[in-house]
Amino acid sequence: MATKNITDENFETEVLKADKPVIVDFWAEWCGPCKQIAPILSEISDEMSNVVIAKHNIDDHPNQPGKYGVRGIPTMLLFKDGELKATKVGATTKSNIVSWIKENI
Repeated sequence: MATKNITDENFETEVLKADKPVIVDFWAEWCGPCKQIAPILSEISDEMSNVVIAKHNIDDHPNQPGKYGVRGIPTMLLFKDGELKATKVGATTKSNIVSWIKENI
């Protein structure tokens, strides 16, 4: 499954009311580490059908990052049943991201 684009407008519907756990990747076009993990998150999205990987561009949609205390990017937030369950800040390896997801869902 491809990654989903999340906006301030559809955040509640696509993330908080989702049937599956959702990992929201807060990113920006100018962020090198964000670009580094983008293909990793795309692979994880294809391989793990039990979670949704969503991308939230902080420049285009600035409201949600502040609401959830995002201070640096990339920041990944894991939501399950409408609640924030875990946070991961910074670029890391695919195995670290997959382990983090499995530990928190």
